[in-house]
Amino acid sequence: QVQLAESGGGSVQAGGSLRLSCAASRSTYNIYYLAWFRQSPGKEREGVAAIDSDGRTQYGEAVKGRFIISQDNANAKRTLYLQMNSLKSEDSAVYYCAARTTVWSAPSSWSKDFTYNYWGRGTQVTVSS
Repeated sequence: QVQLAESGGGSVQAGGSLRLSCAASRSTYNIYYLAWFRQSPGKEREGVAAIDSDGRTQYGEAVKGRFIISQDNANAKRTLYLQMNSLKSEDSAVYYCAARTTVWSAPSSWSKDFTYNYWGRGTQVTVSS
């Protein structure tokens, strides 16, 4: 079992930046993918970005060129980051960190929330225009 804890959410004006962090509670040696999802009221949860254990990244179309996902592996505990730049009002949502310990062959699986078996509680991001 691994627990994930997000931090760094808050309120920002459109065009601004925020950096989210997600800390794991234990060694993440068996976690193949870490990802950020987001959900706003009335909408389905959406895959924002993902990174695998080799550092390869995937991004949703809505955030490409604006968001950067990264990780560090200090003490075998991966910490996940999401640098969000040029924020728009439509980026407002609760952002969730997710991890999965299984390998899925389909390239698009990174954005499917059912493929992830660990989730954080979320952190609110509000962008005002």
